[in-house]
Amino acid sequence: MDALIPFTTSGSLVDLVDKKVLVILRDGRKLIGVFRSYDQFAFLLQPLFFDGILHVLGILMQHANTANFLLESCVERLHYKLEYADKDIGVLLVRGENVVALGEIDLIAEDMVPLQQVNLQEIEEKISAENKQRERDHAVKESVLSKMGFVNEGKEGDAY
Repeated sequence: MDALIPFTTSGSLVDLVDKKVLVILRDGRKLIGVFRSYDQFAFLLQPLFFDGILHVLGILMQHANTANFLLESCVERLHYKLEYADKDIGVLLVRGENVVALGEIDLIAEDMVPLQQVNLQEIEEKISAENKQRERDHAVKESVLSKMGFVNEGKEGDAY
């Protein structure tokens, strides 16, 4: 009966050692690098599929003992619309509690990326401009809603 239980401990990471992986962090950053090492405190959530929808069973991430791991030749991939740039990081130690997704990169399909690679400085400027525009739009929206009697959480007028 135990043979049917999926392997969700740190041993399941053995297959990824010395392979190129994509890591998505909780803050939205996407890291690409060679998976070199991990510690013994891994607990991977077990994914199950029901009706085509991915459901994750396991302990809540903030209570799980998650594996910390080391990425070599690591880059942070920045995206803006149909463009991307890679920011060199080098060697990076990633805390497992910050990982949303971790997967092996298909080296053949990697060359068929439908995005155009651009200069890092160029894409950082575009992302920065978009973030500033988003902040201005949010401030205008907040102002209009405030005049209509709505307030954001935690601001003046939000008390019970």
